[in-house]
Amino acid sequence: MDNEIKTIGVLTSGGDAPGMNAAIRAVVREAIYNGKQVKGIKRGYAGLLTEDIIDIDAKFMSDTIQKGGTILQTARCLEFTTEEGQKRGAEVCRKHGIDGIVVIGGDGSFRGAQKLAAQGINTIGVPGTIDLDIACTDYTIGFDTAVNTAMEAIDKVRDTSTSHERCSIIEVMGRHAGYIAMWCGIANGAEQILIPERYDYDEQKLVDSIVESFNKGKKHYIIINAEGIGHSTSLARRIEAATGIETRATILGHMQRGGTPTCKDRVYASTMGVLAADLLCRGKSNRVVAYKNGDFCDFDIDEALAMQKDIPEILYQAGNHLARH
Repeated sequence: MDNEIKTIGVLTSGGDAPGMNAAIRAVVREAIYNGKQVKGIKRGYAGLLTEDIIDIDAKFMSDTIQKGGTILQTARCLEFTTEEGQKRGAEVCRKHGIDGIVVIGGDGSFRGAQKLAAQGINTIGVPGTIDLDIACTDYTIGFDTAVNTAMEAIDKVRDTSTSHERCSIIEVMGRHAGYIAMWCGIANGAEQILIPERYDYDEQKLVDSIVESFNKGKKHYIIINAEGIGHSTSLARRIEAATGIETRATILGHMQRGGTPTCKDRVYASTMGVLAADLLCRGKSNRVVAYKNGDFCDFDIDEALAMQKDIPEILYQAGNHLARH
């Protein structure tokens, strides 16, 4: 089986995430350790279709583990969602002698990997997304850095919110998932955490809570709002009109995607990259690397994409109960 794989490709797809470079580096070095050649595919599936492919050696990966973003760059590619695009991708792989590909990205990227595997290209997915919204894994590359970046920013907003006795709505990323909001809400001691998985859109209840809190002598009121709910600026205007309390919205935005990855994102991304390369070297395909229940493991991509994920109830209770006091 090992002899069947001679050249491994690696690409990053979808949104960038801190730690992706550590994963790329690990794939490259582990593949080389196993006697394989490595090709980097730039700009994700878009670069695959345009044959934006380069040879990568160990030296190419020097001084990259600490860098944010992705040195291979990334893009979204609608063409690759079509059967024609998928067949073209497989043809490009064969043309360049790529026997297997490691795809680093989110669930949309894994669907592309699934289609490539169906076209006969050995494919392994590595979960790279700050949103932590991939059901088969308890960890995704970039979440730890993103949530720490957001936490530090929220601490700063809290300082000025207290000085001016304001209500502050701070919107964090996460797409349709509330993990960044939930973690920051607990870590930053927020008074309210609004996440798409649980929010009932009862603004009057929110207004009453804000008024009650200030009447008790609070000097600020921090609301962490998930991207999946959004509309923070208009919500701030409505709250200020209803309460008479100065209310400001701060949208942290793409700063959460960038920056030097944390130790956890470097170590976990590296471990996942090694496992992904090893799986390809053993002739495996249509798998996704994961971290589940304290262990690094792998799942069939079809099985992984069929899984559902929700905010753990104990995490939601912690945020909800701690905010009430």
